[in-house]
Order: sequence, then structure tokens, then C-alpha cells
Amino acid sequence: MRRLFPVTDETAAQTRGDAEWSLAELADAYAYPEPEAGGGGPGVWLRANMVSTLDGAGQHDGRSQPISSAADMRIFGTLRALADVVVVGAETVRQEGYRPARARAEFAGMREAARQGPVPAIAVVSASLDLDFSLPLFTAPLVPTLILTGAAAAPDRTAAAEKAGARVVVAGDGVGVEPARAVQALAGLGHTRLLTEGGPRLLGQLVAAGVLDELCLTVAPMLTAGDAQRIAGGPSVGVPQRFGLVSLLEEEGFLFSRYGRS
Repeated sequence: MRRLFPVTDETAAQTRGDAEWSLAELADAYAYPEPEAGGGGPGVWLRANMVSTLDGAGQHDGRSQPISSAADMRIFGTLRALADVVVVGAETVRQEGYRPARARAEFAGMREAARQGPVPAIAVVSASLDLDFSLPLFTAPLVPTLILTGAAAAPDRTAAAEKAGARVVVAGDGVGVEPARAVQALAGLGHTRLLTEGGPRLLGQLVAAGVLDELCLTVAPMLTAGDAQRIAGGPSVGVPQRFGLVSLLEEEGFLFSRYGRS
């Protein structure tokens, strides 16, 4: 892996061509900043991790795995290990077959030092609660799975979620979830280092609400054509939001970019 930006005397030592970075090096490269005030409020930082092809597709055949790589998956695992909670849309849970986060010995000391649990919690955003609560994501996580929903969610679905062991968190006055309320609710539970893995509709809602602080985007050296969604969809913003380049890594033609709010 090569560091393309920024390159200083200190970071040049990490620019080692084809050498594989250790997980500790990746964790250092992607460490959460110490925000005075992110989009979700003081002390809260929300980053997204997404992958896109050269022609803008965020998926292939409905899944992100075909456009990923081994290095991308190492970064994926590292970003999860750094987070308090992983926020994901219900449709992505269904399409990608989400499972609970697994504990990894390589990150145990780091998480303990940061006063984090053994794994990040998974927080599923769902208005309808149309989810299969018999899946391991709900029945066998190391820490309880959270479900972010609105106050008007169907009581029978809420009861089914809680019976399966999930914790239901209200983050909206109606049926749907309000992004700013979701971030605030998670912060209220002590989760301030937030990571979202999509899908496109959820990411679009977070962007439109102005609560996204950082985007970690893998650009895959692939062309897929077709009608796959971009990494973000849904409502548009009145004025394009400007983010600044924080870092750029490369391995086997894949670019691993990190952008933060300017």
C-alpha cells in the first residue's frame, strides 16, 4: 500500500509500495479526530465508509462485495474496530446479509484503552421494522443490536424486535427516522464515534441533514455500466457541500480516500 497524500518525512516511511500495512498502521491512519463539534453536535463524529466503481456504481448485482478488494476489506474491518456503533439501513441489512460484529483479538487492547465494548453495536435504521428478527444479527450479537425507528412504528413489530433481544430507539416523531435525532439518540447512549456503511438512501438522508462529518470512499478500478445506484441517493441539498481531502492511499489500483467536512 502507498500513501499518496499527505506525504511528509513522517508519512514517507509508510509509503512502501506493495508492502501490506499492519492493522495498527491502518488504525492510526483512520483514527477518529477529536472534534470540538461535528455535524451531530459537540464530541460526536459521523463517518461513512463506501465503495464506488469508476463509473459511479455503488453496487453490482445489488451488493458491494463484487467491487471490493482484500485491502478494502482490511480497511472495512479497521473502521468497524474504531467505531462505537455501525449505522446501517434496513434494506442494506436485507441485501448484504448483515451479521453481528465479531470480536477481533488484534483490536481488543485498542478498544479497551478507548473504553469501548468488545465490538461496535449495529444500529439498523428502519421505519417499518420489516426485518427478520430470527437472524443472528438480532439473536446472537455480542452487544445488543439497536433499531432506530419513529415513534409511530407498529407496536407489534416493536414488540417482536424487543422479544428478539434488540433495543428499540425512537429517533423521530412519525413513522420515519430523523437523521439528526438518530445521531443525538446514539450519542445519548454513549456512542460518539459513529460509522455508517449505507445504503445509498440512508447516506443521502445523512448528507441532506448535514450530519455527515467524513466520507471514507474506496474507488474501485472497475467499470460496470448498468443502472446501479450511486453511493448516495434520496433528497438533494440546496448547495453542494464542500469536503476537504484528508488522506489518499493506493493498492493494486484501488484508491482509498478520506474526506472531512471543510
